[in-house]
Amino acid sequence: MRDFVSERVRRVPPSGIRRFFDIIATMPEVISLGIGEPDFTTPPHILEAGIRSLQRGETHYTSNSGTIELREAIAHHLERQYGIQYDPEREILVTVGVSEGLYLAMSAFINPGDEVIVPQPCFVAYTAEVMLAGGTPVPIATRVEDRFQVTPEQVKAAITPRTKAILLGYPNNPTGAVMSRENMMAVCEVAKQHDLLVISDEIYDRLVYGVEHVCVPSLPGMWERTVLLGGFSKDYAMTGWRIGYAAAPAELLAPMRKIHQYTIMSAPTTAQAAALAALTNGDACVQEMVAEYDRRRRLIVEGLNSIGLPCFEPQGAFYAFPSVAHSGMTDEEFAALLLEEEQVAVVPGSAFGAGGAGYVRCSYATAYEKIEEALERMARFVQRHG
Repeated sequence: MRDFVSERVRRVPPSGIRRFFDIIATMPEVISLGIGEPDFTTPPHILEAGIRSLQRGETHYTSNSGTIELREAIAHHLERQYGIQYDPEREILVTVGVSEGLYLAMSAFINPGDEVIVPQPCFVAYTAEVMLAGGTPVPIATRVEDRFQVTPEQVKAAITPRTKAILLGYPNNPTGAVMSRENMMAVCEVAKQHDLLVISDEIYDRLVYGVEHVCVPSLPGMWERTVLLGGFSKDYAMTGWRIGYAAAPAELLAPMRKIHQYTIMSAPTTAQAAALAALTNGDACVQEMVAEYDRRRRLIVEGLNSIGLPCFEPQGAFYAFPSVAHSGMTDEEFAALLLEEEQVAVVPGSAFGAGGAGYVRCSYATAYEKIEEALERMARFVQRHG
């Protein structure tokens, strides 16, 4: 039989984190620091808004772009948080999570052979989505010496005549890095000088600890060349609702909406009702979750450093990214043996691209007591292996 798989799909490597999750599913005593998902249940008033939507019989399609009430709430939220203005009618699109928004952006703007600069380590889907759109990802390895912030010098050095876009993800998964305003402005200056599109995934924007999150389109001259991707999965503990948004100037959002119309129709109606409740009355819940994440963050960073796994201080998201280089093992060997011997699941840093080798990702989106137990197990493991 003929091989029917497209060459484009064949070129994309399998996810480097999936096999660990498959193994974890077979181990009932495992403590997972691997999954990038809040352990909180969606706040009650958001759940109730979804339930009421179903009880009212709101089980039909919405506008392709999403309900106007939700788009207006997103516009108000972005103006209140970051001082940026979007027209709810033409410049906001409700998506099936940020993942769909990323797919739409790549499909709408990237031609075969176009290059997209991708600072790494990064969310595993970034490189894959560039490739699936026919583009060529150009990885930049960020460094712990720079606090895993991409520098303008690195971006400038990566630009060629084929460069079309930069894909940014800060606060960062897997490192927990947050870009300083000064550094983000310098990177954006390079984008303006070379007339590049910036696609900014800001899904963790509210999850920062003692620092400022810099929203890319709020910077001078960046609104008109930025596609902002945001959502509800992380900030509001709504991963299973699959709801996000893209915000961009009308001429950039129109081709994304066109693809969305043909592939998705509209984001889930019930999830849109829940997202509206999150934006209109969810700030207190976000602040409570951020406070608890911060408590866990301080525990895990101090614990990792104390057992001999050097960890720079993450300032956003809910990940710690310690070095395992002193163990004498690769990050994959370390993660596999730790899982086998102590039943603690972490994710090898190399799964997240350039610059990730020699590190592991530890999510602190799990209970404080479980993190304490995981650190005790990891301490035994490190001591046993020198």
